[in-house]
Amino acid sequence: MLEGAFNVDYFVLLIGLLLIAGVITTKFSTKLGVPSLVLFILVGMLVGSDGLGFIYFDNAKHAQLIGIVALVIILFEGGLETKWSNVRPVMWPSLSLATLGVVLTTTIVAFAAKLILNVSYTEAFLFGAIVGSTDAAAVFAVLKGKNIRPKLASTLEAESGTNDPMAVFLTISFIEILLASDPNYFTLVGNFFWQMGFGLFIGLALGKLASISINKINLDSSGLYPVFALAFALLTYSIAAFIGASGLLAVYVAALVIGNNDLTYRQSIFRFNEGFAWMMQILMFVILGLLVFPGQLFQWDIIWKGLLLSIILMLVARPIAVFISTFKLGYGRKERIFLSWAGLRGAVPIVLATFPMIAGVPNSQLFFNVVFFVVLTSTLVQGSTITLVASKLGLTGPKKITPMHSLELVSIGKANAEIIEFHVEEDADVVGLSLSTINFPTGTLINAIIRKDQLVTPTGDTTIQEDDILYILVSRIHKKQVETLLKKKKEVNIEELDFEQEKSS
Repeated sequence: MLEGAFNVDYFVLLIGLLLIAGVITTKFSTKLGVPSLVLFILVGMLVGSDGLGFIYFDNAKHAQLIGIVALVIILFEGGLETKWSNVRPVMWPSLSLATLGVVLTTTIVAFAAKLILNVSYTEAFLFGAIVGSTDAAAVFAVLKGKNIRPKLASTLEAESGTNDPMAVFLTISFIEILLASDPNYFTLVGNFFWQMGFGLFIGLALGKLASISINKINLDSSGLYPVFALAFALLTYSIAAFIGASGLLAVYVAALVIGNNDLTYRQSIFRFNEGFAWMMQILMFVILGLLVFPGQLFQWDIIWKGLLLSIILMLVARPIAVFISTFKLGYGRKERIFLSWAGLRGAVPIVLATFPMIAGVPNSQLFFNVVFFVVLTSTLVQGSTITLVASKLGLTGPKKITPMHSLELVSIGKANAEIIEFHVEEDADVVGLSLSTINFPTGTLINAIIRKDQLVTPTGDTTIQEDDILYILVSRIHKKQVETLLKKKKEVNIEELDFEQEKSS
């Protein structure tokens, strides 16, 4: 009994130390210019059996389970933070990249894998499918806080959030072809449309249901609202998976619906899921680092094959897929070059590489090691240079405003009121107006203004400036009216605009 208690305490201690190490590495990653995901993997490799030997872990099934749960939470958080107004203009290019782009990448990498790994064509296409999609965890983590042009950032985020189902479908299909004596190809094609169609439907339906439920239910503790929202993410994935639809697509779509609705305790839900997604990201990449044995990975045979396939993926397969998938869809040459370079691989390929291992596919261990090496080089090389490449191509946008959140944003359930946060854009109609001249609904109160990281105590004579962050106490019935008022754009004088254009020309 004492020995069992010691083992549990030892396990809890290790989890605590790993999470602390993961959080600290995010600080070092910023200074070193290296994506934190790489450092999480290295932490796992360091404490594993081939490193310091603290943890022996070689269970692919457990790694797959942890990876899928973590991906659900990460996709949910990413979808919550994604604005539909940014995604809508790039929806078709993103879907093209998520479907046609994955197929093209898979095909090109497959022919390279056939020659380099000396495997059958079906096995080569399996390898191509595993590394064919970009990774939501890697893309969301690397782009967070970067001043990449919104159009490009939204394209990459929407692509990474929707291309996992295609990669999962292709991976499972090629495994079935390898293991089945007489595979039914028509069934596989029908299964694809079932997965995508019903995954989309379930995501939309449960996203709407979750939004209504969160706003209608009156819970005793505000801390239960984020848990309630997260429960819908897990429920969405499980229902979709239960009927054979794409659970990952359903979760991302549901999160988009929820995140773009007005929610009670909105900021609490967002902040909770942001922190939980970071925790799962740390846990997932550390576990995947534990699963690999450096002694097997860093062998010359794996190194040169992995490097060659990484180069082909980054410099040949991904660019060709991007240029074809976005043909005549409103992207310039420089933008397509950037999209090609920003196609990060991460946890999804590693998790998918466990599928052949569990199914007992020949060469599955070779695939896992090479995939791991490809992901490591992709994240390290591409992830650490995304901002630099965007800057060189002239594709950086205005510096992102990151609110200090010095005020706790709350919903006051008993009083039927909320404190909301609003970022004032430069073309807003209220810019230059004093608070006393703005026709706010009765009972609305501007509690604080954050201006250039400084707190401004508002009075009636305070003038609103661009990039101000307003904290507003408002009743729920007037919340929409206040938001509409603040979002109203300045009217453009056509004659003045024509004059300015003639003057500049």
